[in-house]
Amino acid sequence: MLYYLSEYLLHTGNVPGARLMTYITFRSGAAFLLSLIIALVIGRRIIDRLQLMQIGETVRDLGLEGQLKKEGTPTMGGVIIILSLLVPCLLVGNLSNIYMVLMLIATVWCGAIGFLDDYLKIKRHNKDGMKGKFKIVGQVGLGLLVGLTMCFSPDITQRQVTVSDTSTRFEHVSEGSGFAEVSEFSQSPDMKSTQTTIPFVKGNNFDYASLTQWMGDHAQTGGWILFIIVVIVAVTATSNGANLTDGLDGLCAGISAVICAALAIMAYLGGNVIYSTYLNIMYIPGSSELVVFISALMGALIGFLWYNANPAQVFMGDTGSLTLGGIIAVFAILIHKELLIPLLCLIFFAEDLSVIIQTAYFKYTKKKYGAGRRVLRMAPLHHHFQKEGIDALIQIPKRAMAEPKIVTRFWILSILFAVLTFITLKIR
Repeated sequence: MLYYLSEYLLHTGNVPGARLMTYITFRSGAAFLLSLIIALVIGRRIIDRLQLMQIGETVRDLGLEGQLKKEGTPTMGGVIIILSLLVPCLLVGNLSNIYMVLMLIATVWCGAIGFLDDYLKIKRHNKDGMKGKFKIVGQVGLGLLVGLTMCFSPDITQRQVTVSDTSTRFEHVSEGSGFAEVSEFSQSPDMKSTQTTIPFVKGNNFDYASLTQWMGDHAQTGGWILFIIVVIVAVTATSNGANLTDGLDGLCAGISAVICAALAIMAYLGGNVIYSTYLNIMYIPGSSELVVFISALMGALIGFLWYNANPAQVFMGDTGSLTLGGIIAVFAILIHKELLIPLLCLIFFAEDLSVIIQTAYFKYTKKKYGAGRRVLRMAPLHHHFQKEGIDALIQIPKRAMAEPKIVTRFWILSILFAVLTFITLKIR
């Protein structure tokens, strides 16, 4: 709302400071600070309210160190993240921007799925919650919505911008950036495209339609269908991966904050005609508004970590974890970086795969030998390091690793994967 107020003040007169809201960097910084302050202020109140309503975590005894101490800790703390994210976006965001609208829809959509899952767990006093197939339906629905919107919306386009070799001096100031660059630009018209970003390739562009050339005149349509399928897989896998990662104090929130920082840089560079041209990366008109959204999310996550750090005063629950995974996936899709998710979110996918492999191997060995065997001491992956026992792969006794050490090391790995993601884009 402040964004529209500043626009009104600019049109009615020269009001000091009103122009600040036209700068992405200022609004992003304001969104970050607002979300951080909101999370810190409302966090304690929401935790107290959850305790009063006796909305606590139900813990099954899995033989993990310190696990039973978490019994009764308030859950559904993802509400703190969602509220701290939505309020700054509504205040300083451009709500007429299609990218901002899609991210707000994705937040509410995934938040509703996670909230319902947590509610059913609390109501039934067990860890089952919503049936997996209903979660998948919700995630697939979001993927379809995002994919079809990107396909048909005239506001979502790409533009090819190149710098000529001429020495002619031409000053171009990117909209809202406050940054001037002396160059001569050659710009193609905005266009709908199935191109996306991939590493190790000159230009870093890959067109889904190139895989459907056998369809002849319908190759572009086939490319969009393939793109929508990738979108659905990305949303589902990332959302579930974040959900599985949320098992230790501060783990999912910290990893998500690192991923968001990387995505914020990508969105800022890809949404600025000057930087995208200089770096020879895809320019997406209007996508710079996403920086405001992701900045608010980073502030909300850091504010939530104030209460979620070990020993946690509140857990985010599926309300938070499913929402974070969905947001990250949709954000990466909107800036055409969905094929970078497997590396950038490698910990999420490792958690996914650890459960799949553990379950599949257990069922296979039970059928073959009559007794199930395990690859890991426990799945998801973070519990493997937390549990004492014999390492199934090398048959050596292993001591349990302290929870804060596991979380810190996973944070470090997430930073490493974020850096590697950027490095792969420069190796061509």
